[in-house]
Amino acid sequence: MKSAIVVGGLVVVATVAVAGVSAVTSVVSQDQAADQARAMQAGLNCNATLGPITAGPAGSGAAEAAKLNEDQRQNVALIISIGKDRQLPPLAWQVAIQAGMTESGLHNLDHGDRDSEGMFQMRPSMGWGTPTEVRDPHYAINKFYDVLVKVPGWEQQRPGESAQDVERSAFPDRYHKWEPMAAHLIGNVGLVPDPTGCGRGTGLLVPAPTQAAGRAIQWALAQQGKPYVWGAGVEQQNSFDCSSLMLQAYRDAGITLPRVSRQQFRAGAMLPVEQAQPGDLLFWAYDSHDPDTIHHVAMYLGDGKIVEAQQTGVPVHIRSVRWGEAELMDQAVRPGV
Repeated sequence: MKSAIVVGGLVVVATVAVAGVSAVTSVVSQDQAADQARAMQAGLNCNATLGPITAGPAGSGAAEAAKLNEDQRQNVALIISIGKDRQLPPLAWQVAIQAGMTESGLHNLDHGDRDSEGMFQMRPSMGWGTPTEVRDPHYAINKFYDVLVKVPGWEQQRPGESAQDVERSAFPDRYHKWEPMAAHLIGNVGLVPDPTGCGRGTGLLVPAPTQAAGRAIQWALAQQGKPYVWGAGVEQQNSFDCSSLMLQAYRDAGITLPRVSRQQFRAGAMLPVEQAQPGDLLFWAYDSHDPDTIHHVAMYLGDGKIVEAQQTGVPVHIRSVRWGEAELMDQAVRPGV
């Protein structure tokens, strides 16, 4: 733990594809109908999504999950189980997983920086509990969640940012590394049939302002459910990354876009993001004032919704977008203008 409030250690959920995962799955096994009912009771919606997240190379989330040992998998199962019992959304599990993997590798350590101990590297001297308590996985996970839910706006920001808000690390960007793996795990080990919580419904969408935009929207929506693959080819429609989905949707409408999201930002007329119309492209960047740091693009549908290819482990889907959410660029782009 690098600072006063360091809660570092999340459990990582193991994927069903991982050998030996059946034991973990049995610990957290609840049928999908029960999970969906609990989500409804908790009032979850598309704002409790994974957020616009940068994924690594194709399959990186599954590959990293496959490296987890039995101890790590059991800790992941416990994180998910406690999160479900507390009726917390999957995003909370993801925050904890990324924090735990960063701080302790999802191990219940009896040592750490200064007096840090346990899965989240909590410091007894900073009021996190006694040494015995912070080394107790049940206590540590509940304590982590107690602090997380008090973070203002944690459900509207990137999981790694929320992990940093709890941990207060001197290296705030390090939590982002585990995004693909954590997302993959909550979908598979956590048995969440729709990790984004958004389903396929489009809501009350505004009609597209142009024929080209309408056609691009129609094409993109038809790809829902197809997997995310980093660097997916633009001459096939079996899988997509964020920019290949936008490129192919507009290509079908007769408009040519560059291949990557940073280039697509400069491939049309710009307008304030709050004035975006259906078919316009929205962008997310590590520094929202620097287009060179753009890492994600999605298509606005109207009615506060977007369609996107988000990250490894999450298929093409619709979700809600909130003006002012973390990393969202101030400018939208209208292709072909």
